[in-house]
Amino acid sequence: MNLKEAIEKRHSVRSFKVEGISEEAIQTLLEAACQAPTAGNMQAWRFYVVRNEKIKRDLAISALNQMWMSRAPVIIVLCADMARAERFYGERGRNLYALQDTAAAAQNLLLTAGSLGLGGCWVGAFSEARVAKLLDLPHSVRPLALLPIGYPDEEGKETSRLKPEEVTVFVD
Repeated sequence: MNLKEAIEKRHSVRSFKVEGISEEAIQTLLEAACQAPTAGNMQAWRFYVVRNEKIKRDLAISALNQMWMSRAPVIIVLCADMARAERFYGERGRNLYALQDTAAAAQNLLLTAGSLGLGGCWVGAFSEARVAKLLDLPHSVRPLALLPIGYPDEEGKETSRLKPEEVTVFVD
């Protein structure tokens, strides 16, 4: 699958087969995430791979009771190391670059998941405090996205997208 196909075929998946994910596939996902662009190469992200059933259930509860998440074989929690970002770039690193870099890692991870026949969903609606407590995150590590990942048990639903001409301004 080429990159354009991977981008066009990527859809949010909220229903997963029981089948687990191999360690090799998880490693491939994490390697792709680590290849994302990052301000000043600071790589201020942290990835928590959750397979524990109780913790997955608690993460789903923390995400506004989206219990479908707990049925994914894996939930990868993408976090930003705010202190590391701040150390390199001050307030802008903490409040912007760390967020942008982690978002780029999430996109790499989701596109790679699709190329491996996996599906996932980017979940941003959750209690940061509760997730941080569940994972015993250091004070400077902020959870930014929950990515339930697994083999899809549903056909992806195509969603409408704005056309480039609807959202683009050329400045000459």
